[in-house]
Amino acid sequence: MVSLEQARVMIAETLKKGREMGFKPLSVVVLDAGGHVQAFEREDGAAPGRFAIAHGKAYGAVMLGMAGRAQMARAEAQAYFMAAINGVYGGSVVPVPGGVLLRDDAGVVIGAVGVTGDTSDNDVEAALAGIAAAGLTAEA
Repeated sequence: MVSLEQARVMIAETLKKGREMGFKPLSVVVLDAGGHVQAFEREDGAAPGRFAIAHGKAYGAVMLGMAGRAQMARAEAQAYFMAAINGVYGGSVVPVPGGVLLRDDAGVVIGAVGVTGDTSDNDVEAALAGIAAAGLTAEA
């Protein structure tokens, strides 16, 4: 389970990392293991549509049990598979880096973080900092 306090720490530290690294304004969402929003923040200056992108990155990760980088590799190797997945989930999966799985000590998926606003690799870097600050295990 991802607590609200953990979600708040992840978001604050993700945004802090982005500012320290000079990233463009970020948007961060934390989902629980069922794909429900636990918390979300969008920095000043971030495009208004960023919630849907952050959510799609995290939602794909948690629903598939597959982080964004693995989803992108799968989409490149088998585009029809990700197209089918997006059909199943109403087009709400964004299969690119920035969707980071959260796992417990037993390796069970407990949620996901979705970050968007800069390059996908930078989004991941910021997310990993936030997840580490909350003391959770990440799979990017």
